[in-house]
Amino acid sequence: MTDRYIDANGIRLHYLEHGSGEPTLILTHGLTANAHSFDGLIEAGLATGMRVLSVDLRGRGESDKPESGYTMADHAADLIGLLDALELDSVILGGHSFGGLLTYYLAANHSNRVESCVVIDAPAEVHEGILDQIKPSLDRLEVVLPSWGDYLALIKSMPYYDGWWDPTIEAFYRADVRENPDGTVQAKSHPDHIRQAVEGTLTVDWPALVTTIEQPTLFVRATDSFGPSGAPPIVPEEQGEATIQRIPNSRMESIPGNHITFLFGSSASLVVTAISDFVEGA
Repeated sequence: MTDRYIDANGIRLHYLEHGSGEPTLILTHGLTANAHSFDGLIEAGLATGMRVLSVDLRGRGESDKPESGYTMADHAADLIGLLDALELDSVILGGHSFGGLLTYYLAANHSNRVESCVVIDAPAEVHEGILDQIKPSLDRLEVVLPSWGDYLALIKSMPYYDGWWDPTIEAFYRADVRENPDGTVQAKSHPDHIRQAVEGTLTVDWPALVTTIEQPTLFVRATDSFGPSGAPPIVPEEQGEATIQRIPNSRMESIPGNHITFLFGSSASLVVTAISDFVEGA
């Protein structure tokens, strides 16, 4: 893994580079996440035989955090700037959750830059309870805690984990926090920036947009409950089926685990196999 920084679309973006050769797979993370959210997939061998770049989107991780500019068009312009700076004409584009929506957006609006799509747990139509499901993750952005240990304890208490833990995920949360001068810690992402990003998703007619995607698309779905006890998966099976029915050249793979945990631990190798087989076939 190599940390890299690059100027794109007027801001400085941070990304992690893994592997080498062709093709190049660009990965973008979820709403409040960062580039280390794909560490479990890298550990499971995703970068074997190809180059994988995992990007911190604006406002997250080590990338710049401007006060405004969090629409889907802004995020897309950042990635186009990244491709231009790296002299990449087109790539395989992938994303988890919010990053999956960004993948849809780029594939539809910048089709010449996207060879194929890997969408991880991002439906083309969001159900009503999704904000309740992700509320604990959003709430942590407002919290200031005495130490990293306290922050990690808060994370482990979230309903998403319920006794499950994998050491690889800790790097993701380490990259999520900053230490204040008094030793306290809090999330690097600013709540207002995340609110702007959420608002930016509401201006897009996603069901209509995905029907225009012509690139081969893999949709990877987590099968398990996510959120409060009894909550459905982020993408129930029927919503996953509805999504791929809208995208002309697509297929779905369902993997055990929830919206976060299936990117780590034993499920990560299943996700890697699905992506590797798709990339080879595409």
